[in-house]
Amino acid sequence: MTARLDRAQPYVLGLFRVVVGLLFACHGAASLFGVLGGAAGTDGGTVETGAWPNWYAAVIQLVGGTLVLLGLGTRAAAFVASGSMAYAYFKVHQPAALWPMENGGEASALFCWAFLLLVFTGSGAFGLDRLSARRTAAQDGPAETAADRRTPVSA
Repeated sequence: MTARLDRAQPYVLGLFRVVVGLLFACHGAASLFGVLGGAAGTDGGTVETGAWPNWYAAVIQLVGGTLVLLGLGTRAAAFVASGSMAYAYFKVHQPAALWPMENGGEASALFCWAFLLLVFTGSGAFGLDRLSARRTAAQDGPAETAADRRTPVSA
């Protein structure tokens, strides 16, 4: 049973990445363009361009979420997104109360930890990271192993 689950792991991780990236990008699109209900606290409007930290957070959400969704530069995009959500939690939510249930910071905390997981796991299946890695490996030829380096070359 666990062998089957292990074989499915890259695919489930890929689906997890797609869903988390899509949801995160939707938050950015809502804040920047007023779609999907608009920015929180603006009655369906958008955040003011350049306003600290809301506009910058929305850009990170849209760009980072899209990159994670596509699986392109997943680890770097997830690292930035995780940091932005940690900032949001500790700067915006946590001063109101200690626990996420009390301070409304559940989404920030969950996104922060979900993206941190992706920093360490990578994109999983279905990501453009994997396609570019395969293409690069195919162009470079077979990788040299440690045994290849130890074998003396005779002239």
